[in-house]
Amino acid sequence: MTRLRSVRRNADAILALTLLAAVAAMCVIVPLLWPLDPTRGVLSATFRPPMSVVDGQLHPLGTDQLGRDLLARLGLGTAISLGIVLLAAVISVVTGTLLGMVAGYFGGFVDVLVMRAVDVQLAIPFILLILLVVAVVGPSIGNLVLVLGVTGWAVFARVARARTLELRELEYVEACRAIGVSDAAILARHVLPNILGPQTVLLTLDLPRLIILEASVGFLGLGVQPPTPTLGNLIGEGRSFILLANWLVLYPGLAIGALVVGCNLLGDFLVRQADRRAA
Repeated sequence: MTRLRSVRRNADAILALTLLAAVAAMCVIVPLLWPLDPTRGVLSATFRPPMSVVDGQLHPLGTDQLGRDLLARLGLGTAISLGIVLLAAVISVVTGTLLGMVAGYFGGFVDVLVMRAVDVQLAIPFILLILLVVAVVGPSIGNLVLVLGVTGWAVFARVARARTLELRELEYVEACRAIGVSDAAILARHVLPNILGPQTVLLTLDLPRLIILEASVGFLGLGVQPPTPTLGNLIGEGRSFILLANWLVLYPGLAIGALVVGCNLLGDFLVRQADRRAA
């Protein structure tokens, strides 16, 4: 009840949850219930503005250069983009948390090796590395998920390592070692539960970066390939017609903005909550 009241009192949290819920609802409702095919259009319906009716069918967000319904494409594209981002985030969190825990707990050569890998990872601009890898291995959903996930683990590893360095010196961890509890059991039962909270907060703050990166790769044509829509390639396709049909860029841009602002506001709220508990 206390957490529920604190959310209600926080306008940022309410706005964040509203934006994220609206985008999530669109991802679920439009692909399942909207009757129009997002990959097929009618040439007689090209560049129709929002709320146009063509052959008895309403197009609430208008149509694109091939007569495809923008609402259908936006719903499917948002779902695909969000799925890519969430899968990449899971890879980043799991990889970074495991490596950070191992580095912080065992120390020595393992710690040095992991931390030097983190330094190398952070020294390379994310967008350039992603573009290079995708250009080499080829654009696909699987490759994009893997590349985004692998390039985002370093921040999570640093936070997990720092927290593990604190936890391994606590008395109850020393007691577990003294009675013969294995290192794997200590990490799983005593270290991991204590770093899940900070990692969750960090995840909400890192999601906007992944959203922008995924959209950037799609915008440049190296992400998911047309006719399959994503937020990035919707904007990439619409930029050539922005003076003729600005809605082709406007609505995908609003979806990206809603996701980024919602995640940032939610992350800020969680950080304030964590600071309040620590105080």
